[in-house]
Amino acid sequence: MMTTEASTAFSAQAGAFDSIDAGNPLIAWVRERVRRQALKNMQRGDTLLELNAGTGIDSCFFAAQGMKVLATDAAPGMIDQLRAKQAAAPELPLEVIACSFNELDRLGDRRFQHVFSNFGGLNCTARLDEVLRGIDRVLLPNGTCTLVIMPRFSPWELMAALRGNLKLARRRWKRGGAEAVVEGHAFTCHYYGPAYARHHLGPGYRVIAHRALSFFVPPPHQLDFMERWPRIFQLLERIEDGLASLPFIRNGGDHFVITLRKSA
Repeated sequence: MMTTEASTAFSAQAGAFDSIDAGNPLIAWVRERVRRQALKNMQRGDTLLELNAGTGIDSCFFAAQGMKVLATDAAPGMIDQLRAKQAAAPELPLEVIACSFNELDRLGDRRFQHVFSNFGGLNCTARLDEVLRGIDRVLLPNGTCTLVIMPRFSPWELMAALRGNLKLARRRWKRGGAEAVVEGHAFTCHYYGPAYARHHLGPGYRVIAHRALSFFVPPPHQLDFMERWPRIFQLLERIEDGLASLPFIRNGGDHFVITLRKSA
């Protein structure tokens, strides 16, 4: 389950989260591609459940597109930010509930046409299998789930070995997960491949879209790369957008995004 440590860490970051997001164009680069993939399967009026919604950046976006959004998160600080945005834009079809993705049974009989989780929030649990079963329970037949997950293989982290940083280069392969630190608070991050998600959602799902994120393009923490070598970044951007859905490549990167449709 999502640990108290992870919840505490992201609560501590909640007040600065939006400014960090807005100040990093590499985050925007990733977010735009994830949204584009998710939106291909949505229509105005559809119901959407967002897991680990954070401060509601994506929830507010989808609500503004006409989706009826239930935004959930386990971090109290994030929920405070979400509720402030909800109060500031009462015209949006946005509902907020403090709820961990480990506790989807708390939603009772509610069902959704879409489930969405961005930026590796699902990596904050050692029991992603249980979360995926919860997603299956709340997702309506013919519904879709779009999940952004951090895999074991990241070329950018492997290249850290060339700089002598072996700890970073091999952290995703560490048994039992690896330590992550946010705002001075440590928690364990676990890494999963797309096959894990497909297996634990069950046989009643088919993949309808799947691509790597930040395989060739530097990941968000490499912001200095984009600033120092903008032309190289543009070349890498074209390469990634052309190749990101190919076998092998789509399974790696800083994250991957996979959309699956539940059978009718």
